[in-house]
Amino acid sequence: MEKTTPVIEPHSFYPIRFNDCDPFGHLNNSRYIDYFINAREDHLLHQYQFMFPEWIKRGYGWVVTNHEISYLKPANAYETVCIQTSLIEFGDSQLLVEGIMTDEKRQQVKSVQWTRFAFINITTGKKDKHPDDLMQWVTSLKNDKVDAAAGLKARLGQLLGR
Repeated sequence: MEKTTPVIEPHSFYPIRFNDCDPFGHLNNSRYIDYFINAREDHLLHQYQFMFPEWIKRGYGWVVTNHEISYLKPANAYETVCIQTSLIEFGDSQLLVEGIMTDEKRQQVKSVQWTRFAFINITTGKKDKHPDDLMQWVTSLKNDKVDAAAGLKARLGQLLGR
């Protein structure tokens, strides 16, 4: 893992695919989760050169234990959205990642998702502690602008200027 100053809030743009939408042309609620997870994976790879297969070879991985999501405005078929992700909390064996979906101009918040991941030893199938090298790295990625302890509702107020 590199020692350069990491981008704390990476973002990228995604077209909303017609086949991911409901009959009204709105992104299907369950597909928001896929867009957020895929964006975080893209950000880890492109911003940090973090490759999941390397961790799998080491015998470790992460599983989702919880999603908390707020749908604020619809994402529509053929629209381009911006998804920003960041690490907002971490512990010995867990990570909490925030995803924010906005319009292409990044002016209107469409959805916010918090996803909690548990670090798993693949051999045992049980939760394990993050290795020291990973803990040092995630410490450098934490988004200090977000008070995860205050909860998603408070974060929505912050994002929406309430």
